[in-house]
Amino acid sequence: MSPITRVSALAAGGALLATPAVLFAAPAHADVERHGNCGGGTYEFSVDREDSGRYEVSLDLDRVKPGSTWKVVLKQNGNRFFSGKLTADHEGDLDVERHRANTTGKDTFKFKAKRVGHSSSCSRTITVA
Repeated sequence: MSPITRVSALAAGGALLATPAVLFAAPAHADVERHGNCGGGTYEFSVDREDSGRYEVSLDLDRVKPGSTWKVVLKQNGNRFFSGKLTADHEGDLDVERHRANTTGKDTFKFKAKRVGHSSSCSRTITVA
């Protein structure tokens, strides 16, 4: 192999090795998660800014009583964008996922979940810039 071919091969190999580092160094989405206890189980409330600039808002209730019914409300900046009664599956899990626009300035998201017919409830707020 000539010295020029060897240098070209090394340069090409170095470029291939550097490419994955560039891919993994891309900035992460603005993602905020909050965890806590709720009705004998746990919740995970998250707001994720997507590439489109919109938000994915998710609420997961896990390990609550299977078959229990929950009234769930989601708000953005004080305005309700989801309200519904959901029933926990056979594992005691229920999930809500919605997409919302990114408004000017800070966005404040809140969830409230209350077990129907019981005093169990929980809520949490996330503010993103």
